[in-house]
Amino acid sequence: MTTEPPLRVCSFESRRGAEMRSLLERYGYEATIAPSMREVPLDEHAAVFQFVDELRADRIGIVVFMTGVGARALLAAVETRYPKDEFFRMLDGVTVVVRGPKPVAVLREWGIRIDHRAPEPNTWRELVRTLDEFVPLSGKTIAVQEYGVPNADFYAALSERGAKILSVPVYRWEFPDDPEPLRTAVQETIAGKFDVLMLTSANQLHNVIKMADAEGVRDEWLAAASKCVIASIGPTASETIQSYGLPVDIEPAHGKMGTLVRETSERAPMILTSKPAKR
Repeated sequence: MTTEPPLRVCSFESRRGAEMRSLLERYGYEATIAPSMREVPLDEHAAVFQFVDELRADRIGIVVFMTGVGARALLAAVETRYPKDEFFRMLDGVTVVVRGPKPVAVLREWGIRIDHRAPEPNTWRELVRTLDEFVPLSGKTIAVQEYGVPNADFYAALSERGAKILSVPVYRWEFPDDPEPLRTAVQETIAGKFDVLMLTSANQLHNVIKMADAEGVRDEWLAAASKCVIASIGPTASETIQSYGLPVDIEPAHGKMGTLVRETSERAPMILTSKPAKR
């Protein structure tokens, strides 16, 4: 009686890498964690100070918080020039909209009123539908707390509705302090050492591609990745995966790490049979 070897999974999770490894190993995977990014606060806060100046002058009608980490970084930047209580009072005078549960938790901690929240799966499309339903956009200035790479589709949708957009970037995504595990994972993907590639954010893939570019193996990595089962945490990551010409084989019903790992364990072995042989 033969036993199939465990599936080999590469996750590009950074902040919660230890938790991801534990989840994967619990389901019997051979787990590789290749941290792909780190959040780097911007050294210059000109955009943040412009945002606060516009708030003080009552020239902003809507503020959109996209991420919890970004909301905290925004406040940290604001506090280099203004008391936080003054900033909170300014937010009381505008319509506050949030994308998902993480910024909700931060704003509740601050005691900030939340007027509208985008429903699951918390992509820019749900944000636009929420704004369409509750907030007139024509002629309004919307400040958007950014989270790395600006979402051109989201901004285009707002512009089409007559809104003026004020982008408020507070951090950017860079390679992790130690990029060697990511560099090794790129080469090992090309060598066919993984059965499953797992992505828990869109920015992870941007950095994987950036590393592949730096190594001069972008096309080789994309070709090898297409032979793996690709598991995506949710629609935002899936859109990015597909934008690079890759398939999304698994997207869980709910965008949680545990759900992603569980559904991958249930579905990946069957999906893998339709992929080119890797063993």
